[in-house]
Amino acid sequence: MVPGRWVCIFAMSLVMAGVALAEPRVSELTGQGWQDVAKPTSRPTSDPALDRAEELLSHHQYNAAKKIALNWVLDHKDSPLRDRGLFLVAEAFYQYGDRIKSFYYCDELMDEYPESPLFYRALEKQYQIADDYLNGYKRRFLLIPLFSAEDEAIEMLYRIQQRSPGSPLAEKALLRTADYYYSVGDYELAADAYAAYGRNYPRSPALPQTKLRQAFSAYAQFRGLRFDPTELVNARAQLVDMIQAYPDLAAKDNLPTIITRIDQTLADKIYVTAEYYRRTDQLKGAVWNYRYLIGTYPSEPAADRARQRLAKMPAWALAGLQPQIGEGYLPSTQPSH
Repeated sequence: MVPGRWVCIFAMSLVMAGVALAEPRVSELTGQGWQDVAKPTSRPTSDPALDRAEELLSHHQYNAAKKIALNWVLDHKDSPLRDRGLFLVAEAFYQYGDRIKSFYYCDELMDEYPESPLFYRALEKQYQIADDYLNGYKRRFLLIPLFSAEDEAIEMLYRIQQRSPGSPLAEKALLRTADYYYSVGDYELAADAYAAYGRNYPRSPALPQTKLRQAFSAYAQFRGLRFDPTELVNARAQLVDMIQAYPDLAAKDNLPTIITRIDQTLADKIYVTAEYYRRTDQLKGAVWNYRYLIGTYPSEPAADRARQRLAKMPAWALAGLQPQIGEGYLPSTQPSH
């Protein structure tokens, strides 16, 4: 299950193109600018068994590679190359199709060898596994891929965040999570994930699109005229901010038209609320809402209907409180006296 409803996971990744294990490298500032150079290391650079397993994996002969790498890992628990062995086992299980075991061998590598040069590549492999599951890859049962694993994938992305908070990979994982929730229509979690992304990565080039999806996620949570309009009001405010901050994007996605539709819906919502008060003989509450509707949305069809209702109200009801017209008012909070 997803650990908590308001998951905030962060990340970015470059998916590995193969399993060749490069010598660790660092960047140094030289007369020609920043240059990648080999990082000095006292680690042994090769082992015949691991080299053979790696060669087999490069040809997708994962069963033979898995057998060699697993036996080597079990027989060399104190070897300085054991992190490499664990990574090759993880890659063998990945190629075979058992992504869960692959994930946990990467976990073992990072738990036992946090200083390993393979740490970040193992984390990238875990992101790749989570992404595969979110894209529809199935878990195996009796060697047959049968069961979806979206919940496990979200858990994996959460654990990636725990491993590398604030890293580029963490940023990518957070965005992947938000996009997944959006794609499956879980707009409440999508809105929160996009909001978390905006807070944590305010300079990201993806920020305009994430803010737009956050607004659309709020819009999608409005369930109808008889329900709380808070999310609709939030969506409108977010879209107004989008128009001001990103006018080109707003024009491309026709955001002013969407705001017009929201205003029509809010006007209808206020009218429905006023009608409820009228039907239940709370006429001062009805008058208050009719007046608020007319003052806030004077050109909407609902405002014309409100004017017709006011013309038929008794004098004692018309003597009630006057609404204060302004931004941010939620129609669900109006007085009924």
